[in-house]
Amino acid sequence: MKTAENMMKQFDNVTILNHPLINHKIAMLRSVDTKTKDFRELVEEITMLLTYEAFKDVPTHEVEITTPLTKCKQQMVNENSIAVVPVLRAGLGMVAGVHTLFPTAKVGHIGMYRDEETLEPQEYYCKLPQGIQNMRAIVLDPMLATGGSAAAAIDLLKRKGCKEIRQMSIIAAPEGVEKLATAHPDVKIFVAVLDQKLNENGYILPGLGDAGDRLFGTK
Repeated sequence: MKTAENMMKQFDNVTILNHPLINHKIAMLRSVDTKTKDFRELVEEITMLLTYEAFKDVPTHEVEITTPLTKCKQQMVNENSIAVVPVLRAGLGMVAGVHTLFPTAKVGHIGMYRDEETLEPQEYYCKLPQGIQNMRAIVLDPMLATGGSAAAAIDLLKRKGCKEIRQMSIIAAPEGVEKLATAHPDVKIFVAVLDQKLNENGYILPGLGDAGDRLFGTK
């Protein structure tokens, strides 16, 4: 079995947080008894913690600030430097978590669905912020299962001219991390927790079920 530690050693573009506070929230997220409202709030909270890690080297510039006592130099985040791109529809649940820390981040949308027979991703929608090719694009998808949808979304962003791309997921299967890290070694991948494996239907075990259905109460 591939552990989080082994996965990070194998791929230097993979960060798996595995933090006690995140694990606590994911335990609640997994539970079949967690209702839609609580599920949505947990996804936002975990995303906020992921954002803190993934944005550690966000582009900044120096400004002069006047405090009540004196003046000082301080770093501030560059405007129009970040675009978050949720993969529809489950990725929408992560946007508010990013905006809590970075309210000015632009938002694009990529629509992907997984063919239930072939498990291959199919694109059906794409709307991106103007000038995204000059921004850092952060792909949001709570579940990194086979890695097919994430890899296809990143392929699309690269075709649109994006040069700096990152991926943020809450739960990932080793198979998905390996596929994405291999297909896009230049993309930094941030995952809250690495799960055991995929089942025969391509779902993550132990996972949490269908993230989209649980976010939007559609099942």
